[in-house]
Amino acid sequence: MQGFNMGRYYPPDASNPPNFNASSHPLGKRANKISQGILTVRFELPFAVWCDHCSPPAIVGQGVRFNAEKKKVGNYYSTPIWSFRMKHSACGGWWEIRTDPKIADYVVVEGARKRDYGPGEKSADAEGDLKFLTEEEKARRRNDAFANLESKIDDKVVDKKNKERVEELYDISEVWRDPYDVNARLRKGFREKRKVWQRDERQKEGLQNKFSLGIEIADETEGDRIRASITDFATAGERHGDSQVAEWQPLFAESNVTRAAETKPVPRKLKSELKAAQSRKMLQGVIIQNTRAATDPFMTNSSSSHATPSFGLLKRKRPRSEAANKASPTATDTVHEKSEKLLGEASKKKTLSTSLVDYDSD
Repeated sequence: MQGFNMGRYYPPDASNPPNFNASSHPLGKRANKISQGILTVRFELPFAVWCDHCSPPAIVGQGVRFNAEKKKVGNYYSTPIWSFRMKHSACGGWWEIRTDPKIADYVVVEGARKRDYGPGEKSADAEGDLKFLTEEEKARRRNDAFANLESKIDDKVVDKKNKERVEELYDISEVWRDPYDVNARLRKGFREKRKVWQRDERQKEGLQNKFSLGIEIADETEGDRIRASITDFATAGERHGDSQVAEWQPLFAESNVTRAAETKPVPRKLKSELKAAQSRKMLQGVIIQNTRAATDPFMTNSSSSHATPSFGLLKRKRPRSEAANKASPTATDTVHEKSEKLLGEASKKKTLSTSLVDYDSD
């Protein structure tokens, strides 16, 4: 049941119409300071800010919302400048952010500072923004013909770029000129893909049921197909032969890795040592090839038992100069001594080898 005089129409020229909201404002608590021109609104930070009241300074991310006191503080030509004053609940400090119609952006005035996003930050001279000429620039172009000509050329370049951009957008929008055809093509392609997806899902479910797999099977890729094509599997006979070979091998055979680890590393030689050894081997080979030692297998033992015959010659002492030369032999003498030593060893080896020859008796 409605109350008295509720739900009735009162014309504007009524002498005494009832007033049901005389004690409060229609906006409620948001309009507590409406007499001062302040209205409480929900303000969202357009960018990240550093709070100067916090110690150390704390950063508040973009998109965080506050209950701000909105108030008109001035005009830029005919555009009002609004001020948003809010309280940081973490430290109790107050911030103030204002609109700047000149650059079409927000400006931090008090209690905080805007985060520096680096050189990529949008500036007033960014591409696509409208540029308004100052009074000085207008006067310079009015008085200087060359400046006016340069400005016209720049305006033509900008106008050309804008036209190209509009044409690109127009070409892109041509695709959606007929939404029904575009939607039909998209739905047709989706139906074809959906059939392929359903077939793959059935194959995966079949494999899971066949092998009792409790895991999800990943989709097949091109790399999997290539690996499967280059993989060769052994036949039944080859597998049987491999099993026999495995049975013949010892159970605890030493691996090549263990043997390689057990071998001691051979110390490396210097280049000079390797060169000397190589030259020594070459000299030995040349001497053995050029030497023809004539030995008699029947006279080897007898010749070794007899002493060297003396022909009545007496040995005398050599002079000191000869003794000194003998004490410090030259390189030629050293080579001759080595060659004689090698010849003696070769003759001994040949004597031993020939002494083992057995001849049949008559």
